[in-house]
Amino acid sequence: MSAVPPVTPGPYVPNHLVWAILSTLFCCLPLGIVSIVFAAQVDGKRAAGDLAGAQEASRKALNWAIASALIAPILIALWFFLFGGLALLGGLSGM
Repeated sequence: MSAVPPVTPGPYVPNHLVWAILSTLFCCLPLGIVSIVFAAQVDGKRAAGDLAGAQEASRKALNWAIASALIAPILIALWFFLFGGLALLGGLSGM
């Protein structure tokens, strides 16, 4: 029988999958999906021994989740300004 060498775990690389999913559900769907794709790549790359690739995918997943969270309030504000302005114009035209 040949002895299997013990697998030594490499450094921990966070995948930010929870943040990616939450930003997809509650913020901006397209940017959140990109974040989920990068978050899903982290563990596979780490398991394959590609630590640089795993860290890069982790960084991109976090950046896209943050972008999704920051875009949501901007889009909501634009929504209210657009339809609030239209409502104001509609109210003024009835005078």
